[in-house]
Amino acid sequence: MAEPVVRIPDAKVALSTASVYPESTATAFEIAARLGYDGVEVMVWTDPVSQDIEALRRLSDYHGVPILAVHAPCLLITQRVWTTDPWVKLQRARAAAEKLGASAVVVHPPFRWQRQYARDFVNGIWRMADETDVRFAVENMYPWRYRDREMPAYAPDWDVTKDDYRHFTIDLSHTATARTDALGMVDRMGDRLGHVHLADGRGSAKDEHLVPGRGTQPCAEVLERLARNGFDGHVVIEVNTRRAMSSAEREADLAEALAFTRQHLASAAKVPRR
Repeated sequence: MAEPVVRIPDAKVALSTASVYPESTATAFEIAARLGYDGVEVMVWTDPVSQDIEALRRLSDYHGVPILAVHAPCLLITQRVWTTDPWVKLQRARAAAEKLGASAVVVHPPFRWQRQYARDFVNGIWRMADETDVRFAVENMYPWRYRDREMPAYAPDWDVTKDDYRHFTIDLSHTATARTDALGMVDRMGDRLGHVHLADGRGSAKDEHLVPGRGTQPCAEVLERLARNGFDGHVVIEVNTRRAMSSAEREADLAEALAFTRQHLASAAKVPRR
């Protein structure tokens, strides 16, 4: 039998700038370059550099690290970043992506109290997607929990596969928190899955964002399935390193996450040697 050779999949592996918190956006570019990531996803948040297109362009050029995606400022802590108007946030995220050469904008579904925004969200995302080549990839979320009680915090739904979007982001820390089947969600997203946030979780009510392989999520299986299916989007390492005792420990976690991701993308991309 012929020995297999490894075919490197088209998917690029990026570092989310959120993965270095509490260090800065600039530090994320330095680490991504040093460890050999294919690029970064910029989390637009309270760090002024993350909001400044020219500053981001200079960082990208200086470190030779492309910006592959922009995460719109739709977290609780970023409700006032750029503007309080959620549609203007998305317009600015799209403009940033276009100017920086990024191919995706990641967006969360609205909070339930954003009633007017939620009412037109699905149609509005389609309208915006029709105006650009940038992928608007809507991310799965999770119900909020307190003890044994659940509160639906997102609208139309935390499970974005229940609605009609052109592109999806799957986040494996969020599937853990939602206690839902990640592989089943990948299947439901099908060829609309355009973006991946790779992290792990253990089913806690907290959104843990563990280094892949340290929780209960099928991180390796998802990567292998993506590689077999010819996934051409981005796999973004979005992990929580806040408990790292030093910069060196943080960097070691991010190196481990990158090695895990590349290993499992490549292990499923073997083809027979003729």
